[in-house]
Amino acid sequence: MAKYRLLRERVERELVPQGAQLLIPPAATDREILLVHTREYLDKVKYGGLSQLEQRRIGFPWSVKMVERSRRSTGASIAAARAAMEQGAAVNMAGGTHHSFADRGQGFCIFNDVCVAAKVLQQEHAIERVLVVDCDVHQGNGTAAITKDDPSIFAFSVQCETNFPFQKTNGDCDVNLPAGTGDAVYLARLREALADVFSNYQPQFVFYLAGADPFEGDRLGQLSLTIPGLRQRDQWVLDLCQRRGIPAAISMAGGYAKAIEDIVEIHFGTIESTLRIQKRFLGT
Repeated sequence: MAKYRLLRERVERELVPQGAQLLIPPAATDREILLVHTREYLDKVKYGGLSQLEQRRIGFPWSVKMVERSRRSTGASIAAARAAMEQGAAVNMAGGTHHSFADRGQGFCIFNDVCVAAKVLQQEHAIERVLVVDCDVHQGNGTAAITKDDPSIFAFSVQCETNFPFQKTNGDCDVNLPAGTGDAVYLARLREALADVFSNYQPQFVFYLAGADPFEGDRLGQLSLTIPGLRQRDQWVLDLCQRRGIPAAISMAGGYAKAIEDIVEIHFGTIESTLRIQKRFLGT
């Protein structure tokens, strides 16, 4: 999508001079992907064995480029997680593919990058308890299903209750909001619920899906947050992590505004907020 190119160009132009680093991550390996996904599903993706129905559920046809992009996006979340362990916070400028189940893809999601990255960190004995904070407007049904019987990963989601997926998979904490919810109600519900989760679960690491699609101008969103409201959301979540000394890896997740410059502005705000937290962590 053009938003990724435009976002990268803006980060290069405005944030690299302020100290941001842009790195090309390695692709996720089979071994890493198999920490979450089944061998049968991985082989279907690798070798073009997805049926027409499976491709329709994903939302685009199979191709070699699709496989490479999915591996790279998952690898980027792994790299961001490792960087966050050292620098307090880091960003995957794509990712957030939370509709991917262990054995199938859905909703433009092939591999569940956040769940794979969480399992990689756990396998490396870097962390034990992981919190997924999913602020994409759509419920992360794949993440909820993957983590259902795994107490080491807590799935938190704030979402539009009437939006896709229409048959939701309950996570550990789901905040369902009616269509049309704006800044004040959204931020109040998020703060109340997430503060309780932090206090009760005591996570050691956070994966934050900073979806741009709760925006009032999003074609697929149904919520009514403003750009300043989304900036407040990002700053509050990241400040909460920083105050508690918890590293955070951020993924962009969804964004489908009618005006592409609005999507770029929202994602750019997320990255700018992350850079501020990173500088505070490093004391620079």
